[in-house]
Amino acid sequence: MNILSLLTPKENTFYLDTHSTIRQALEKYDYHKFTVVPLIDKEGHYVESVSEGDILRFIKNNKNFNLQQAEDILLCEIEKYRSYKALQVSCSMVDVFMLSLDQNFIPMIDDRGMFIGIIKRKDIIGYFIDRYPVKKK
Repeated sequence: MNILSLLTPKENTFYLDTHSTIRQALEKYDYHKFTVVPLIDKEGHYVESVSEGDILRFIKNNKNFNLQQAEDILLCEIEKYRSYKALQVSCSMVDVFMLSLDQNFIPMIDDRGMFIGIIKRKDIIGYFIDRYPVKKK
């Protein structure tokens, strides 16, 4: 199987720039209904992923936090609770399957580290359901 058949291309994926603000992230989370998104730098390299939980922990730990600050604090300044590992598009399907056990999506990069899209756990499960249908009793 070709890994690219599972890829949701960057153009069809929600991601943020590392220099996006908390406010911008919250607006996008609310609109798109995602809970974790990839962060890319100005050149397009995958850097890390940020979750709603990361932002909520930041707000909780900064007791004097207000909405005005949300417009000034960059996502790259927020401590991330959990790392989302990216895989190169040249990796094996086993690598993708194994990482999907721990991540609900896998950021995919090319050989230059450029973000090219994601592989969603949902699409991996769908692949197996299509190929190995469950027989009803």
